[in-house]
Amino acid sequence: MNGRTVFGLLAACLALGLSVSAGTGSDAPADRLERFRAIAASRLGALELSGQEPAPEAVGEIYALLDDEILENLASGSLFASEGFLQERLDAFNEAWGGSAFRVLALRGAGLTVVAFQLAPGGSGNTVRLYGLSRSRAALIRAIHGEGVPILHEMPPTRAGDPQFLVAWLGPQSSRGSTGLRLEVWRRQGASVALAWSTDALGEGRPLVSRFSLGGQQVSFRYEVRYPGWKPGCEGQTEHEDLYRYAAARETFVLARRQVVNGWHRELHAVVARFLSALNAGNESALAGLAPASLRSRLPARLLADLACDAAEGPSPEAVTVAAVSPAGGRPWSLVFRRAGGGWRLAAAAPVE
Repeated sequence: MNGRTVFGLLAACLALGLSVSAGTGSDAPADRLERFRAIAASRLGALELSGQEPAPEAVGEIYALLDDEILENLASGSLFASEGFLQERLDAFNEAWGGSAFRVLALRGAGLTVVAFQLAPGGSGNTVRLYGLSRSRAALIRAIHGEGVPILHEMPPTRAGDPQFLVAWLGPQSSRGSTGLRLEVWRRQGASVALAWSTDALGEGRPLVSRFSLGGQQVSFRYEVRYPGWKPGCEGQTEHEDLYRYAAARETFVLARRQVVNGWHRELHAVVARFLSALNAGNESALAGLAPASLRSRLPARLLADLACDAAEGPSPEAVTVAAVSPAGGRPWSLVFRRAGGGWRLAAAAPVE
């Protein structure tokens, strides 16, 4: 008989109320399951459809039920406290309410059980909760809250043997297909569990990623880069694809590789910004290096950048059409920049009829 079958039989026994754990009375597992189903259906279902935030008291009541379920099994010990059995028990709650998802991670040899709770796909009320021994009793040690859906990954312990784990918080998907990502490393030292590292340390905050790969010792993600000329919703703009590896000697993630995708777009718009600044300031000497005299004489006195997406010829274009607008009358202009000698230079300009 394999481990999963054992866990399933034990879970069935618990659901039938047989005396295989410490729970009795109104807090028996079957009662908790029914209470969870009722609360979720009445308090979370309508909110999920409307997009509203769940009431704190409803979330609190749900977590009280889930905490009781986990702590009871941890206190019972043996198979009941194992990662596999706890996952089986929480899967039963997930089946009772399809909008939820739970992931159990037992940090081996650390006496610490970490659970990621997703109560709703939108991210409202989600949390990561840590359970362990406190004064020789199973207890909730810490609740970690974040924006989005939490994903857990086990990490190797520190050189001193301190257990740690990685949490990725995934935000809702944007209309462009990107999603907000925040990475956190949490570490237990003594009786406390504290944040040891996050993507905030990278200066990117919560980057909008188009794809990512996560593991306990390396993470990679491709994300949007903001710079002058970046416009929301446009294709072909500059992105970074970073690979971070966990450096055991430094006990943190460090940048191992950065690939610049569509770097030409950021380079182009650095030139566009200089061109518009020189034009609007009437700086002829600066304009001379950016546009031929035959074009400069036909340009209006001032042009401002427009939010329309650029028109590029292919993934690594030699010519790109950039939209601008004249503040005098709001007339749109089309500016064509072409690569020249490793840089960009204005090659054509005309008002849009």
